[in-house]
Amino acid sequence: MMKFLFSTLLLIPLVSNWWLFTLSLMVLFLLFMGFSFTSGFFSNMSGMFGCDVVSYSLISLTYWILFLMVLASYNIYQMKNKSGEFLFTLIILHLCLLLTFCADNLLIFYISFESSLIPTLFLILGWGYQPERLLAGYYLLFYTLFASLPLLLGIFYIYKLSSSLSFWVIKIDVNMWLYLSLILAFLFKMPMVFVHFWLPKAHVEAPISGSMILAAILLKLGGYGLFRVFLFMNNFSVNYTYIFVSISLYGASMVGMLCLCQVDIKSLIAYSSVSHMGVVIAGIFIFNVHGYLGSLIVMIGHAFCSSGLFCLANIIYERSHSRSLFINKGLIVFMPNLSFLWFLLCANNMSSPPSLNLLGEVYIVNSIISWDFSLSFMFLMMILFFSCCYSIYMYSIVQHGSFYKGLYSLFSITLREYILIILHWLPLNFLVIKFDLFSYCL
Repeated sequence: MMKFLFSTLLLIPLVSNWWLFTLSLMVLFLLFMGFSFTSGFFSNMSGMFGCDVVSYSLISLTYWILFLMVLASYNIYQMKNKSGEFLFTLIILHLCLLLTFCADNLLIFYISFESSLIPTLFLILGWGYQPERLLAGYYLLFYTLFASLPLLLGIFYIYKLSSSLSFWVIKIDVNMWLYLSLILAFLFKMPMVFVHFWLPKAHVEAPISGSMILAAILLKLGGYGLFRVFLFMNNFSVNYTYIFVSISLYGASMVGMLCLCQVDIKSLIAYSSVSHMGVVIAGIFIFNVHGYLGSLIVMIGHAFCSSGLFCLANIIYERSHSRSLFINKGLIVFMPNLSFLWFLLCANNMSSPPSLNLLGEVYIVNSIISWDFSLSFMFLMMILFFSCCYSIYMYSIVQHGSFYKGLYSLFSITLREYILIILHWLPLNFLVIKFDLFSYCL
């Protein structure tokens, strides 16, 4: 794993050349996929770093999304808006994420987990669109830091008890306070309903690169952290499963209804992410095989789908300079080819076949129904129904209706933007063919 960490640092001299940097990222992704192997156990060990199936999946996703972020942010290069500093920020963020996903030491994981917040904050404050981005940055910072101090204290306490911080050898007696301190930071990061208020604000004010990395990777840090800490405390957590599953299912169904009240495209997509993450939290807290496997698959599928929808929203925003659903109407008249891509991603957002979202939700619904049919059935039905409702609502209101007359001067879609959306859609639908790869985590 160390060679991939060092290869990320070698990207720093390339920040002055936008296209060479983009090409190098793609080459690094192919090298990682080609020269790394994974299995059901922790492999590729070097020092305190290595990976298993969960790490391998999320590191590959990080490489892919970072490449697409550079592709989506071409306006920064075109307008000469500090493109070198932008690429340097992406390198630091990439390094923090790689360290997070391949660390097997709890303290290194915590430091890199929190460090990823700083470059994300720079992205929002430095390249965001509206003056309100300062408030969004405060929300992001203080929500995350509020829950992360108990996690740090919990890590110190674990080291005192077990004299080791490796995920695989920690064996302790967990109490309620330690349990809450270890999971709260990850629930805030995912985010769980009732502590999700930072997410829509951060998404709406962030540039396209910030929205993509937030939706695709940073929300997954919470799920990854839960996977890791439950390696040594799932026996204790089983007693409190009903609390977190109930909150997640209730919240996901309520947020689904809230999506239908949104008039901002990015805000609608952000709230749909909260709903999807609620299902993932429920899947993880069930503590059975299908729940874990389904949560991993939904996290990866949601990364491609949500990131692609943010790219589509940004393509419209760059032309109309508005995110309002009242202004961006009737776009099927002006860009029918893009309308087809809108349809594909909105359909995948409601878990249509053959997307990863459908595969993961089949596993999660199976695990939740097997846990308690009578209490969860109604909430699951509402979550899946409202998922279809807000996806159809978003597609129909953007593509149909009367075209706003002030938008007649819009310029057409470029080849780069078509490629950007297609590179989100292809892995989302074709990774299903190789879904047995994910089953190694069983």
